Amino acid sequence: MTEPGNWAFPAALQPSPDEAGFDLASALDAVVLLRAEIPQDAFTAPILGTERAGNGVVIRGDGLIVTIGYLITEAESIWLTTNRGVVVPGHALAYDQSTGLGLVLPLGPLGVRPLERGSATAVDTNADVFVIGQGGGPHSLKARVIAKREFAGYWEYVLDEALFTAPAHPQWGGAALVGQDGRLLGIGSLLVQESAAGKMVDGNMFVPIDLLAPILDELLALGRTARPPRAWLGIYAAEMDGHLVIGGLAPGGPAERAGVKLGDLVLEVGGEHVTGLAAMFRRIWSAGPAGSDVTLTLSCRGASSLIQIRSADRGDFLKKPRLH
Repeated sequence: MTEPGNWAFPAALQPSPDEAGFDLASALDAVVLLRAEIPQDAFTAPILGTERAGNGVVIRGDGLIVTIGYLITEAESIWLTTNRGVVVPGHALAYDQSTGLGLVLPLGPLGVRPLERGSATAVDTNADVFVIGQGGGPHSLKARVIAKREFAGYWEYVLDEALFTAPAHPQWGGAALVGQDGRLLGIGSLLVQESAAGKMVDGNMFVPIDLLAPILDELLALGRTARPPRAWLGIYAAEMDGHLVIGGLAPGGPAERAGVKLGDLVLEVGGEHVTGLAAMFRRIWSAGPAGSDVTLTLSCRGASSLIQIRSADRGDFLKKPRLH
């Protein structure tokens, strides 16, 4: 994700108060800059880095912030900055690996009004929306929903329905997707290429904010959901030429310890043929919670083999937030 800086969208791409039809200034101020520092020896440091910057959205009167979880995973310190220049430290309250959403509590007053949550389910494809990053109007973008569909990420992650927008916002991580009524629809997760009007365009993927309500109380109370953690194998897989290919392995993770190799093709999970990332991950999770055995049928250079992996809780590999 690009670093915040002295840049601005062209004026024609920025929303104006007249176009917004709601209190645009208040909505802009509800998005804050989030900077996180992660220890060098953190599990996610080699992939996500030790200095992460993105956005967070204030959603409650007490300053509670929702963001995308990878920004705050294993964070040692978090700093929050408002559009008015107020800077306060933050505490990583929770990260839900199933949805990808994270919560941060400011450790001081931010002095901004929260953004009301809406519902992504009521938003149609081709709907006009706004993508808001910290920095006010210059960092806000008029966009359009170009797709609503399932999304599977190579890191053992699946959303039943994600929101895809275009044009792309360059500071997508934790950005606010806001509807025409001024309510929060989703949280920015990725830069993607998506098909629109018969051609590939750069866009962003958003996690629907609807996923937060059912788990919010548990996240606040426990730092995670009460349900048993999903089985995690520590594989990074991709779909290539109709095959599921192991493109990476989490160091010391269950799959690496069991002997899975880079380049292996996944043919079956638990004896059932799988043809896509989402199907493969759902089949892994159906084997039971973390700690369950998962059997993979792999192929390497035309030779197939059966391998049993004792799954783990991904959270056990991550550093926990420091208590303040």
